[in-house]
Amino acid sequence: MMNPVQTRFLASPLSAFALVLAITACSSGPKPADWQLEAKGAMERSVSAYLDGNGRVEAVEFARAKREVSSTGRVDLMARAELLRCASHVASLVFEPCVGFENLRQDAAPAERAYADYLAATLQPQDAALLPAQQRAAVSGGDAVVSGMAEPLSRLVAAAVAFQSGRASPALVQVAVDTASSQGWRRPLLAWLGVQASLLDKSGDREGAERIRRRMVLTQGDSKAGQ
Repeated sequence: MMNPVQTRFLASPLSAFALVLAITACSSGPKPADWQLEAKGAMERSVSAYLDGNGRVEAVEFARAKREVSSTGRVDLMARAELLRCASHVASLVFEPCVGFENLRQDAAPAERAYADYLAATLQPQDAALLPAQQRAAVSGGDAVVSGMAEPLSRLVAAAVAFQSGRASPALVQVAVDTASSQGWRRPLLAWLGVQASLLDKSGDREGAERIRRRMVLTQGDSKAGQ
């Protein structure tokens, strides 16, 4: 059976980090170390909080995850944690340097550097082969490839990368809206609804744009998704 600590990036950064820290399903496998359980739980809570629009909780949980991972002295695990955090930001159309990863770039593996470039929409064509299969397909494929991605966060990230590159069609924007909505991810939903409203404005469909903005008010609720 595959050793979780040896697992490479698979379908998404979230899946990869979870697999790296996962409890082995083999009954004969060793008991996971405490840091694995703590880091995995903190990372999942951090991503969930960010996607729900709670920046304060995200920061606290991410700091906890980093503290646990740093105890191993492993650059690869820390790089993946930073990439996962940045992926959740990109999925929410927050395009900013992935500073935490960049501080580790010189010691990161080529696949990790390629994934960081993918998130920033600066991936060089010759490095596409270093990406996981789904992301590699999304880079060269169209809307149908992104829509068919099984993991919701990966789907949103791929749509966001396409958006950064100026390749996001209205249909792909709708896929992103539907994905965020189905998961109850408030922050990316508001971001993608904003894109959708802007597209409708530009097309002259003011009534449709206002309908989307009313949906944004409903989505906002009593939260502060801009935290």
